[in-house]
Order: sequence, then structure tokens, then C-alpha cells
Amino acid sequence: MSLNDTPGAERLRIGFFGVRNAGKSNLVNAFTGQSLSVTSPVAGTTTDAVVKGMELLPVGPVTVVDTPGIDDEGDLGCKRAGRARDELRRCDVAVLVVDATRGVSDQDRELLSAFAEKAIPCVVAFNKVDLLAAGRDACGEGGAAFEEAALKLPEGAIVRKIAVSAATGMNVRELRESVAAAAGHAKPARRVVADLVNPGDVVVLVIPIDSSAPKGRIILPQQMVLRDLLDAHAAALACQPDELAGLLGSLARPPKLVVTDSQAFSQVAAIVPPEVPLTSFSILMARRKGQLSLLIEGANALGGLTGESRVLVCEGCTHHRQCEDIGTVKMPAWIKAFCGAEPRFEFVSGKEFPDSLEGYDLVVHCGGCMLNGREMGYRLDKARACGVPIVNYGIAIAHMNGILERSLDSLRGKYS
Repeated sequence: MSLNDTPGAERLRIGFFGVRNAGKSNLVNAFTGQSLSVTSPVAGTTTDAVVKGMELLPVGPVTVVDTPGIDDEGDLGCKRAGRARDELRRCDVAVLVVDATRGVSDQDRELLSAFAEKAIPCVVAFNKVDLLAAGRDACGEGGAAFEEAALKLPEGAIVRKIAVSAATGMNVRELRESVAAAAGHAKPARRVVADLVNPGDVVVLVIPIDSSAPKGRIILPQQMVLRDLLDAHAAALACQPDELAGLLGSLARPPKLVVTDSQAFSQVAAIVPPEVPLTSFSILMARRKGQLSLLIEGANALGGLTGESRVLVCEGCTHHRQCEDIGTVKMPAWIKAFCGAEPRFEFVSGKEFPDSLEGYDLVVHCGGCMLNGREMGYRLDKARACGVPIVNYGIAIAHMNGILERSLDSLRGKYS
């Protein structure tokens, strides 16, 4: 991904689902206009999710995912089908690809029910209509395939139907339009910071440049806050922690807000006057992903950890671990010092997340900047359902430094 690309977590995610040999990969290739997926008449050719970014007008940048057949068999096939089901928790819009020559299968109906349960807007694409003797009839609402699907739609499902042919290109453009229309039902993302400021406000961004900072650039949450401030016509001033006092002293009036990297929370809080609102990039990201209240509640579990406690530390991205890595080194050390005990820490990163959180006493999660809203919501909902407290880095650090309430003052009434 170049610096000018929209990151995957900020793209609408479109998943193509269905049984083997329904023509998902051929349709994905036609939809994207690229030979993205390997295709073959052999069932089960797609063995893992294939991901591609594209521009879908008028939606904008999207991620298209070609999934393995949901009906794959055998030990390996079950793992492939499991990968397809995993995609359900990440997708904002689903395309159910049905082989029009075979009709709607039981697995197709199960997928429709899953889409409805998860409130995923869906487009049912009846593929291979060029192979039907009365293919032209399948294009109308009176087509038998459409009638069957209509009778089986789960209550509350948001579904559009269209007859297509990946082989001939029939109605592929219309499929793109249907997907774009379905995207209108996807939950809109909350602004990062723009709703907290007014045009002309000055916001100070405190960005440490240490051994863990990426070479020649700043990390995604910092980029997103900066861009959102520019879109809000506010002025952003950036500095490192050691330069903050001098910067604040040079301003004619106090800034509207100071946003800091969580690792510098304690140092920055000692410098910023109490009357100036202060928060962190991580807290802003948690607010944007939703359920900030749940994460705030989770902070209360930090003080009750013991030597018998199990703590799961989760990061949404995979990166090279350094000697001062925040997830595996700094966070465990801070937590041990805060609770005065030696809990057991376990670590997962990237797409990894346990199917069960049973046995854990706390989940500590990163800000989730590399996870889209649905995936982050899935993790938060799982923790809630399992009764396991969950907190993110920024909230945990603020709580352990006694400045959580202050870091939330500027957000009062603007989070759930």
C-alpha cells in the first residue's frame, strides 16, 4: 500500500460467497475487471480468501474478497469453508453467488440467514444464466430462480437480486451498481476527530519519533487524525513530547485539543494545562470503532489482576517486534507494575482471535486501526458475550496513569 492508498480498514469490504463451482471467482474477476482469482471447472479451486482493492463508484475505494466454497468437504475443505465463514464477520456487503442452473441450495439459504442475522446488506447474483435455455426469462422478477429466492429470504434481510453471467459479462455493470446501492445500508463510520472541533480551531498532535516509529512516515491513526482535522478546516500542529512545552508557550491562545500517542500520556499530561482538553489517538480510534463505553468499563479490571490471572493481548496488525514493543514488552510491564502482580500474558496478532475467550480475565487490545468496524465489533461483542472485560491500549494507559477521566472530558456525549 502506498501513502496515497486508502488503508484496508477504511475501505468498504465486499465479500463474494456461495457454494463450490457457483462461479464466484469468475464473477469476482468480471466485477473487478482483473484476473484476480484462479478459476477452474474443478470444485474447490479457491482454497483461501483472495483480496483485492478497487474503486467502486460512487462508493469510493473498496476491498473485494473471493471466498472458498461454503460447502467444501473433508478435513482441508472444512478449514477452507471456515475461512469463508470468518469473512462474514468482516464484510460490510455480501454478494451471494448462486448457480442459476442448479438453483438456490440449502447452504445458500444458510448464508442468507447469516447475512440477515449479522445485518449485512446482500446482493444475490444468479450466475451462469447464459447456460439456461430460457436464460432471458431469469432476468425478470418472474424467473423461477428469483421466485425461489424470494420465498426463502429471512425476515429483516436487506437483499437485492440480479441475473448475471460472468462468462459473457451480462449485467456485470448492473451488479456493481446493485452492490453500490446495497452499500448505502452499511453503517456509516464515525468521524475520527472532526466533530470535536470547529473551523479555525488549533489542535496539537504529540507524536513521539522513537525506535518503534516507522521510517519516514507516521502511523495510520496519526495520519487519520491529521486528515480529518484538515477536512474540518482546523489547524494541526505536530511535535514530539520534548517540544510540547515550547510549542504551547508560543501560542497566542490555548489549543482546542491536544492529542497524544498513548505511550507519552503521562509526560504530556504533566505539561498540558488542566483546562486544555487532552486525549489520545488510541482513544479517538476506539470511539470511531464503537462501544467505547465497554472499553472504559474494562479498564476497571486492571487493578484486580493477580498472579493467577490470564491476560490476552491482541494487535490487529502484524509487524516486526522490537525490544521496546508496546504489545509484548511495555504493556505487560505497565500492567504488572499497576496491579502489583505477575499475571500470565498471551499474545495474538493480525487476523488471529480466539474462538473462545473462556479462561481469560482480561483482553487488552490495540486501537484497531488495521481492523475494519465489523471485525472490531465482532471482537468487542465476543468479549461482552463471554463476560470478559476488554480494554484498549490508550484507555488502559490513561487509567493506569490516573488521567482517564481527563482524557474523556472532550468526548462527553459523543460516544457510545
